[in-house]
Amino acid sequence: MSLTRAALILALAAVPFVTGATPQPTGAQDDASVESLLFPNVDVAALRARGRVVLPAMAGLYETSDVSRRAQIASAFYALGWKSPEAKRVLMVDARTPDPALRLQVQWALGRVSNDTDVVDVLLHNMQHDANPLFRDKAACALAHDQIHLTDVQKVYLYEHLLRAMRDPKPDVRAIAAKALEIQTGQTKGYDPSAPQEAREASIRTWQRWLDEYRANI
Repeated sequence: MSLTRAALILALAAVPFVTGATPQPTGAQDDASVESLLFPNVDVAALRARGRVVLPAMAGLYETSDVSRRAQIASAFYALGWKSPEAKRVLMVDARTPDPALRLQVQWALGRVSNDTDVVDVLLHNMQHDANPLFRDKAACALAHDQIHLTDVQKVYLYEHLLRAMRDPKPDVRAIAAKALEIQTGQTKGYDPSAPQEAREASIRTWQRWLDEYRANI
């Protein structure tokens, strides 16, 4: 089982991530102007320099693009990491697309554009129930690494549902749920997804006590 990302983050590996203050919006950006920063290659630095006003245009372009271009726009949403209702709306439409490149980009991007509970829910569902093991694994990857806007209360929601998934009858789901929780918290509580049920339950009870304390201290 692996939660490492597949080599599908399109055209971003060589793009420097720009730090510093987020530019303030200066007005609406026309689709053609923004499109030139997305294709043929994503220019993250230039998008970031224009500020969040690019987001509605990116969402509009996403809706009218083919699958490969949508995957590239999703990778740009991922790289920017800005909350955006428009981005969330268009990405959620493809949260269960069968296209591998697009699905993975969407799953990774969703938590970087929104902290809404339904984003966590769709990723949890994909992690537990998708027929494709790759999609299950990479949904867990998104839950582990990409929920960058969650509040402490929302983290409790995520942790509770990962704990529930650690009781899943499918061993691979138990394993990726446990790994996601470990990455989120830096802890394992001795949980072994392949151990007998009694041993797994003992570890989950230890996790639950920890979570109850975590919640009480928020």
